[in-house]
Amino acid sequence: MRGNDSDDTRMWSYVSAEQRIPTDHPLRPIRRMVDKVLDRLSVRLDELYSKVGRPSIPPERLLRALLLQVLYTIRSERMLMEQLDYNLLFRWFVGLNMDDGVWDPTVFTKNRQRLLEGEIAQAFFEEVLAVARERDLLSDEHFSVDGTLIEAWAGHKSFRRRGKGPDEPGSPGEEFRGETRTNATHESATDPEARLYRKGPGKEAKLCYMGHVLMDNRHGLVVDARLTQASGTAERQAAQEMVQAARRRRPKRLTLGADKAFDTQDFVARLRELGVTPHVAQSTRHRSSAIDGRTTRHPGYELSQWKRKLIEQSFGWMKTVGALRKTRHRGEPRVGWMFIFCLAAFDLVRIRNLEAVVA
Repeated sequence: MRGNDSDDTRMWSYVSAEQRIPTDHPLRPIRRMVDKVLDRLSVRLDELYSKVGRPSIPPERLLRALLLQVLYTIRSERMLMEQLDYNLLFRWFVGLNMDDGVWDPTVFTKNRQRLLEGEIAQAFFEEVLAVARERDLLSDEHFSVDGTLIEAWAGHKSFRRRGKGPDEPGSPGEEFRGETRTNATHESATDPEARLYRKGPGKEAKLCYMGHVLMDNRHGLVVDARLTQASGTAERQAAQEMVQAARRRRPKRLTLGADKAFDTQDFVARLRELGVTPHVAQSTRHRSSAIDGRTTRHPGYELSQWKRKLIEQSFGWMKTVGALRKTRHRGEPRVGWMFIFCLAAFDLVRIRNLEAVVA
């Protein structure tokens, strides 16, 4: 029998959002982990707000909404607010009741600035790692490191000579063909902290930042991350800083897997000084490689070379699902905040998937 297509709009519903979300929905384990993380951050979040005045957007709901923006590849805050207005799944995850109004996109963005100033992304990331340690998902012994480019929210025509006014030659919008442009003499008028960088021979130069990741080899979880300006030495410098931080947490000897870009005499010597075994891929010219038989003869070297490729999964997820192939923000602090927060979201998804396999 054919059903009747009548416009029967009901005012009341006796089914709550909690009942509508399936018990096996993939967001449920993430929500439980996020609630635990936010509960631990409650004291730190409380320090960011005044004791008097008009109540702001609850920071817990703000962070859950930002997490949804990453997990569902939502390109703007305006689109996020639109989804929160009618998407029951999003309302349930953030903690909004059926009748609660959504926030104005501008108000939402201004409230997010408070979290940026309080370095909440880094604190959130560290608490996610604490959850992974409690579930015995980290080894804290074998690591891999790599870097990737994040295209800045700025075009080539904004890259003009330093010190020129808006009406002088070389201003944004003018042709730059045939002009020699370097980071020493030029800067972007849109994002002055972005740097013109070329990934390799034959590649196009882009205004970008460089993101760096330290990965635990056991399950491919990101344990440290940094965002810097793009340069030829940024990868090795950031790797040293992250390895030093890992050594402070664990005094025992570590191993570090890396690709050929890290095969330099200075970098390998520095790792050995820190008590880290450099499982770095040898350059094509073995005679000039800093890695010799002392390292390559051990079975662990080959295992590290296989494991280190897992780090590309975090980069791929971040650039596709997390929408960070080209950032929507300007300035190193904001881009770095989103970079760290996006990798925290990656770890949450990774932890959920690992536990699903074990179960």
